[in-house]
Amino acid sequence: MRRAVCPGSYDPATNGHLDIIERASKLFDEVVVAVGVNKSKKGLFSVEERMEILREITAKLPNVRVDSWQGLLVDYCRDNDIAAVAKGLRSVSDFDYELQMAQMNRELTGLETLLMANNPAYGFVSSSLVKEIAALGGDIENLVPPVVHERLLAVYAKKD
Repeated sequence: MRRAVCPGSYDPATNGHLDIIERASKLFDEVVVAVGVNKSKKGLFSVEERMEILREITAKLPNVRVDSWQGLLVDYCRDNDIAAVAKGLRSVSDFDYELQMAQMNRELTGLETLLMANNPAYGFVSSSLVKEIAALGGDIENLVPPVVHERLLAVYAKKD
């Protein structure tokens, strides 16, 4: 079985994330969407909430499952028999960072990385920008899946 992981913080998941997950699901027998756990960072959504959201937005993809990991991604992949990482690239700066990570992961364990050019419609979308725009009352409806839009509206309504 060809298995890949799409790792990230997904705080929150965007349409750009979903696009990469959907495309990876066509290339691999199974795709694990892995939410990174960083106990030193306080996210907008808890890891459990992010996983719940990801399960909802990937429900139509039968070969996608959602999990979380802490520590080195290469260890998670080795423990779960995952041979590849699938990541999206929005810009040259993404490429510089992801290339370095891909080379290090390959050196550590032989883990391969597939760097996928983003859909140009989402090239400017990032989780941090989405949160900032939502916090300031901007319209992010076309940048995120509907469940994420609803959750962001609820979070920022409580903060007013």
